Amino acid sequence: MTLTLVWFRQDLRLADNPALVAAARAGTVLPVYVHDPEAAGAWPPGGASRWWLHHSLASLAAALAERGLALTIRHGPALAALRTLARETGATAVRWNRRYEPALVEQDRRVKQALADDGLDIHSHKAALLHEPWTLRTGQGRAYQAFTPFWRALCRDGEPDRPLPEPAMHAPPSAPTGESLASLQLLPRVRWDEGLRAAWTPGEAGAHERLGAFLRNRLGHYADARDYPATAGTSALSPHLHFGEVSPRQVWHAVRERCAAGTGTEPLADSTGKYLSELGWREFAHHVLFHFPELPDNPLNRRFSAFPWREDPDGRLREAWQAGRTGFPLVDAGMRELWATGWMHNRVRMVAGSLLVKNLRLPWQLGERWFWDTLVDADLANNSLGWQWVAGSGADAAPYFRIFNPVRQGERFDPAGDYVTRWIPELAGLPARYRHAPWTAPADVLAEAGLTLGRDYPRPIVDLKTSRQQALEAFQRVKQGA
Repeated sequence: MTLTLVWFRQDLRLADNPALVAAARAGTVLPVYVHDPEAAGAWPPGGASRWWLHHSLASLAAALAERGLALTIRHGPALAALRTLARETGATAVRWNRRYEPALVEQDRRVKQALADDGLDIHSHKAALLHEPWTLRTGQGRAYQAFTPFWRALCRDGEPDRPLPEPAMHAPPSAPTGESLASLQLLPRVRWDEGLRAAWTPGEAGAHERLGAFLRNRLGHYADARDYPATAGTSALSPHLHFGEVSPRQVWHAVRERCAAGTGTEPLADSTGKYLSELGWREFAHHVLFHFPELPDNPLNRRFSAFPWREDPDGRLREAWQAGRTGFPLVDAGMRELWATGWMHNRVRMVAGSLLVKNLRLPWQLGERWFWDTLVDADLANNSLGWQWVAGSGADAAPYFRIFNPVRQGERFDPAGDYVTRWIPELAGLPARYRHAPWTAPADVLAEAGLTLGRDYPRPIVDLKTSRQQALEAFQRVKQGA
């Protein structure tokens, strides 16, 4: 009977796990996690991701223990750790599920070749995406750089495979010694994670609990509610998907089945289509990153390499944006939500990104790095594509002239200011009409609200009209190649 090492990474689940299923069919299973952050190159997990990883690994270890298996934890490098484990246990096969970040693709290539040279049976599997990034091509055989034709091609390719059930697993007679989860030192030494603990339940069970709640309570309203940050209108499954606690195939088919079981009304069907297209956007992000590995660091549109960014020598503008002290309530509420919970509503992400890149005119890479460290769903493909979309420099980018006005966005998508006052309680005394532009409130209204601008809440750090015009002029020069 074959003993197979199953190398867990960002597939921290037991159901719909192709590597685990294949190993269980072949014989006994030894689940392994190798902590090897250096393998990610310039993009090791940020602080919020490390917090999530700790708790997700704890959940996986507990689920395996209930089934009589132990999760063996070792420190990297991955190749050395896997070789040592194979030697210690007599394992003759190693299986894992593929990842698609550039540095990890290269690591997988090296590990696969070296272990095969050692005489081990090596297989990798598709588990993180609906379609492999190399399977969809334009009519000219090129990678897609626009979402709409990519989405059409994905839909033409047919329904994704059905999810695999959790396999029956058999443990080897004895498991090798491993490191403790605490030895990975993933949790912060200064405990800033209270808000994360209150907001999230990492792990496979938490993922399915959140998915079930979304299907029952929010899917039918998703098309209309998803843009309003004060309401729980989205699935908030992104961190669970990133860590592989639920697979995109599981989500896709669960949404399809919920729609089929519904009344057939137009709102549910419309919401289903819109939600599935968001899974498609995730696929698109990985497609672009796989084919354009420079995406996280350099503008895909090379003309933007010469963009005239503003100087911020003392970091005042950057720090105000990071701390949620820009004076624009919708942006500041989002940045404070991010710091407290490790997550931010997608529309607010776009508005906050636009303010940084286009009004403050600071490089998009600054925002990308901040989100990487503070988001629990920090995903290299999605984060990079999103920031280049906002900057206008990437695949399927927003036009250079699209500059979100944070006041108008707030008035449209948070009309009562409920989201703003949830995260900026110092503005709660203002009437709703002033909550997105408190500097426009008359002196007597500010006094009645007990609010002194510049003391209790900052004045805007930039003039929206002037900075918008300056950004348009800068983008026009880039467009013309000046």
